[in-house]
Amino acid sequence: MSLSFEGRVVLVTGAGGGLGKEYALAFAERGASVIVNDLGADTKGGGKSSAAADKVVEEIRAKGGKAVANYDSVEDGEKLIQAALDAFGRIDVVVNNAGILRDRSFARTSDLDWDLIHRVHLRGSFLVTRAAWNHMKKQKFGRIIMTASAAGIYGNFGQANYSAAKLGLVGLSNTLAIEGSKYNIHCNTIAPVAGSRLTESVMPPDLVAALKPEYVAPMVLWLCHEQCQENGGLFEVGAGWIGKLRWERTQGCTTRQKNQTMTPEAVRDQWDQVCDFTHSTKLTTVQESLQSMMTVLSKVESGHDVGTGPTAGPAAAASSSSGINPMAAVGQKLPQTTFSFSHVQCILYALGVGMSTKDPDHLRFLYEGHPDFSCLPTFGVIPSQAAMMSGGLSTVPGLDIDVTQVLHGEHYLELYKPLPTSGILTSEASIADVLDKGSGALILLDVNTYSGDVLICFNQFSVFVVGAGGFGGKRASEKAKAVVQPPQRAPDAVLVDSTTRDQAALYRLSGDWNPLHIDPSFAAMGGFQAPILHGLCSFGFAARHVLKQFADNDPARFKAIKVRFVKPVMPGQCLQTEMWKEGNRVHIQSKVKETGAVVLAGAYVDLHETAEVSVGVPQGGLQSELVFAEIGRRIKESGGELVKKVNAVFGWEITKDGKNAAEWTIDLKNGSGALHPGPNGGKADVTFTVSDEDFMDVVLGKVNPQKAFFSGKLKIRGNVMLSQKLEVILKDHARL
Repeated sequence: MSLSFEGRVVLVTGAGGGLGKEYALAFAERGASVIVNDLGADTKGGGKSSAAADKVVEEIRAKGGKAVANYDSVEDGEKLIQAALDAFGRIDVVVNNAGILRDRSFARTSDLDWDLIHRVHLRGSFLVTRAAWNHMKKQKFGRIIMTASAAGIYGNFGQANYSAAKLGLVGLSNTLAIEGSKYNIHCNTIAPVAGSRLTESVMPPDLVAALKPEYVAPMVLWLCHEQCQENGGLFEVGAGWIGKLRWERTQGCTTRQKNQTMTPEAVRDQWDQVCDFTHSTKLTTVQESLQSMMTVLSKVESGHDVGTGPTAGPAAAASSSSGINPMAAVGQKLPQTTFSFSHVQCILYALGVGMSTKDPDHLRFLYEGHPDFSCLPTFGVIPSQAAMMSGGLSTVPGLDIDVTQVLHGEHYLELYKPLPTSGILTSEASIADVLDKGSGALILLDVNTYSGDVLICFNQFSVFVVGAGGFGGKRASEKAKAVVQPPQRAPDAVLVDSTTRDQAALYRLSGDWNPLHIDPSFAAMGGFQAPILHGLCSFGFAARHVLKQFADNDPARFKAIKVRFVKPVMPGQCLQTEMWKEGNRVHIQSKVKETGAVVLAGAYVDLHETAEVSVGVPQGGLQSELVFAEIGRRIKESGGELVKKVNAVFGWEITKDGKNAAEWTIDLKNGSGALHPGPNGGKADVTFTVSDEDFMDVVLGKVNPQKAFFSGKLKIRGNVMLSQKLEVILKDHARL
């Protein structure tokens, strides 16, 4: 479904030509009632004429659209908004586009040159927006566009007046985004590059002709639509390309100590560190900036040596006492690990999580000669645990931790294809985030495991370090896989299994050699009366209970599992798994039957539908088939939600050895969405052509999509703007 502005009233300033005219025509074409404002002045602000605005209104009306002209200066902001109210009864969108140029080198800039630019660009945008503000607040809706410039962001010779005004608009927009958010008023800033009266004097004629305004207008329309939730953004846009900008700050360096004079020599001596972006941070609020400064002040005044070096900035000062520095740690990669295994390790793991020949259905996991011999899905944790077992966390910069205080708090596992029963797997681990939980630090460790170049599974370890909190970091992260509480009703199924006295001794043979699970004296130091069962052993018990109850013990039905470890289990106790099925998700809660103590909470297992389990081996030798199969699963699970967010049809042409090898159509416009193999019959809004190898590199994050596009590896036909929405389809859906 196309974006409609039916019923919306839009004011575009400076709409008599160039970008403003294109905005007005585009809004009107999609049903908006448009106020076409243009003073009719020349590029330097002189003169006045109604002709420009009238001509645009005539063009809109000739096409059946609704528009009125307004000839007031943007300095008369109230008059512009009143024109909208008089003609259409409301105001929904304001596009502050009006502008002039009075370029001079700084030494030759007069007061008039400075004042006129600021009056039109900055003060004019302020006055028009202020006049619309209360109307937008009352109706709980508003969309505002400020027009900045690359000159304001980066500076440009001969445009000191213009640059200052344009960057001022960025600050104005950022504040309006904050103040307007609770009223559903969103304000964003664009820095467009397009051929217009203002750019024809600074660009070659052929470039002016190529940078058409219609390559900018779709971005403005999207930012102004009710579906768009972007707020406070700054975007460069031109030639059909769009990029978002953000602020970045170095880790910095504290150049003074308590009761010591801060000197210019100290600044000089540490200047390289002040300007080193190696450990940069990206701030988004004044509060974040101020908090970091206050943290340094507190450390200095308390007499702590904040020091210098890559861990000596505001965040580092906050973390010095705990040994945790998120800025230094996040993004760090641990050494790559390899895991070589055969059917022996698969069988040993199955026995370790309680499988037995007493159950005939277990034989496929215990006997290598079984016709359906398979590896249990939760075996996927074993190749990844080397990152934890090797003590690699303590070697990460910014993670000065006591390994004896490390607890495994939560775990997430997702499979992208059934696990092989033998082979060599490679795991790559990185620090996804570090959170301050007060009583401790929570480290998110992401591990991707590959068979060759094919991504097999993804694990996320949530590691809690007792006593390492209080470093002033954030408490939550969007990167964390969240637990989900079960429904408030009786479980749909309950299974009980007994662990044996030697369960932990058996499970540890799969690679978790922590003496806490075997040595009574070591367990006593941890406050336990006896060695405890591994949390991931209970994890395996619960997963196979779900597999048995709801998937006929078919490992290909398994997709993902998330658990929070709550309390320990003693070997010999009975594990009781309570299950609630809702769609393809099975919520689970595990308890010790003898005591009723909950040991796994907020847990769930996601399953594939029965008809969708034949994706283990790509047909035709295309790795991309695995990706599209996964996309198909996600569409069946949440297609309705994706249709609302995306509202488009995507065509994919996958090539191999220079020849067309496969075609796919992702329909997220009709019904509940669908994935179809084969050509789209011209129904696609945008079509991508890419080789199978390059497709996988893009999806796996090895190649930036923009670089792939500009290098010619990724070709796009149709509405290129829709390519932005691919993230909704691919992002975090399968770690594709």
